Amino acid sequence: MIKRKRNPQKGRWALPGGFILDNETVDEAAVRVLEETSNVKNIYLEQVHTFSEINRFPLRRVITVSFFALIDPDKHSLKPGVDTTDAQWFPIHNNIELPFDHKIIFDTALAQLKQSIRITPVGFELLPNKFTLTQLQSLYECILERELDKRNFRKKILGMNLLIPTNSYQTGVAHRAARLYKFDLKRYNKLRNSGITFEIIKDN
Repeated sequence: MIKRKRNPQKGRWALPGGFILDNETVDEAAVRVLEETSNVKNIYLEQVHTFSEINRFPLRRVITVSFFALIDPDKHSLKPGVDTTDAQWFPIHNNIELPFDHKIIFDTALAQLKQSIRITPVGFELLPNKFTLTQLQSLYECILERELDKRNFRKKILGMNLLIPTNSYQTGVAHRAARLYKFDLKRYNKLRNSGITFEIIKDN
């Protein structure tokens, strides 16, 4: 989140945001605004929803197109930018009261992320190039906020033949080193074009 430099709601923590320019698309504006307000760039962005309630912004009519971004915090150094005095990471469950309708925007984006990770491989955007099955499962559990059965999860993901086993193993671990895998993007695209759905986790 970023701390607002200007009124309304000056000094409040809020979601990063800004206005679109005349010479850019909505997607281009999202990339620019995120970088200008928080120094985050070169990441995966997915459009979520358009918010157009009449009085959602006090000064004038504002329509917001929201996105979620998949970001590895260790790879990005946050710093305040345009109209911001600070930028920080926060856990999703915090007691900060967000301004305007930002809580609704956030909840909508989180719900879409939880749905997207079930039916598309967006989660691999947050993993290193080579990863263990435990890392993969932990990522899904973190986003979905629930535990998954280890045996069923591995049977499902390995049965899709979308992971390439490498000859590399974990290093520097006290337990038995686990094999590292890579995501087979070419095979996924081929399966997607043939109409096969990527679905690791089904709804309860």
